[in-house]
Amino acid sequence: MNDIILLKQGEIVLKGLNKRDFEQRLINNVKYRLGKIAKFKVYALQSTIYAEPQENCDMDAALETVKKVFGANTVTKAAACGKDKDAIIETASKYLAAELKTAKTFKVESKRADKRFPMGSIELSQYVGGALHDLFPHLKPDMNNPELTVYVEIRDLAAYIHGPALQGGGGLPTGTGGRMVTLLSGGIDSPVASYMMAKRGVELIPVHFYSHPYTSQAAKEKVMTLTSLLEEYCGRLKLELISLTKIQEQIREKCPESLLTVLTRRFMLQTAERIANKNGCTAIITGDNLGQVASQTAEALAVTDECVNKPVFRPLIAMDKKEIVDLARKIGTYETSILPYEDCCTVFTPRRPKTKPKLDEVLAAETLLDVEGLIEEAMKGTL
Repeated sequence: MNDIILLKQGEIVLKGLNKRDFEQRLINNVKYRLGKIAKFKVYALQSTIYAEPQENCDMDAALETVKKVFGANTVTKAAACGKDKDAIIETASKYLAAELKTAKTFKVESKRADKRFPMGSIELSQYVGGALHDLFPHLKPDMNNPELTVYVEIRDLAAYIHGPALQGGGGLPTGTGGRMVTLLSGGIDSPVASYMMAKRGVELIPVHFYSHPYTSQAAKEKVMTLTSLLEEYCGRLKLELISLTKIQEQIREKCPESLLTVLTRRFMLQTAERIANKNGCTAIITGDNLGQVASQTAEALAVTDECVNKPVFRPLIAMDKKEIVDLARKIGTYETSILPYEDCCTVFTPRRPKTKPKLDEVLAAETLLDVEGLIEEAMKGTL
């Protein structure tokens, strides 16, 4: 019995003349991810990606892997067989035997993409359903709320039999939305923001700022772990590590305490912009959420963004915390994000931060600092 994985395309089907480019990118991404498990032949037909193993492998592990690849709405394991009604019944009864034995109610749904097949979809469903009922007489037909749905797809190369599909990554294939720098703090928000932009096809370059000795090695390793967790969705990521220690010490020593956070964040964005320029990135991504903390008021964000020329994308801007936490749990970053290790944004927190800073006072404070020199020194220490 030929086991295969089917990935049904999502938004890609809406693309026009450049659809093939999106499709090819998805094929490449699937092939790359599955290459860590076994050798697969990956190709596209009729808005479906086929991943066919070329050697014995763990198909359950392969399915779990492609579930997280952006660009496919659903994924499923299926059995391929000849486009013959009796072959379809035999394959369905064997491939889904365990499910058919334990279910109490069922139905068959057929899709005839190959119109040369002599039976219509409804006729085929009735025929297969009747035969399966004869083989598993305990099953009761239920067209509205069945415990098990048997899917039959008649396509160009073969007939494919499978049970209910799993939800795929959705969105657009990684690499089709350009490249952007994403600020990865180690908290709950920034990994979720990174995930959301990657889902729109963006290739990410994560940047983490640390402040040794005020932040620990454990805090840095936490961010490395978060990067690894994001790689399950985004593919390979190269984490940039930048020391913010001297910058924060200079701000604390020379500038008004109330402006410490907004000045620090401006340094972060300006440094991120230089990394973006070096890597051909079009924008910067942050996990900011409007009103969540003092540095995320509309006024503070406007003053922060003024220092860079590239757009700053904030996919979490209007979400409430529960929505963000729920998504962090879903993608598997939450438990790591809540580990109690400090980050550079919390070790130099002013007692009374300005929630509505004025641009002129921020610019005046920056004249007390060697902005270019501090950023250049931080960039030289990039790991």
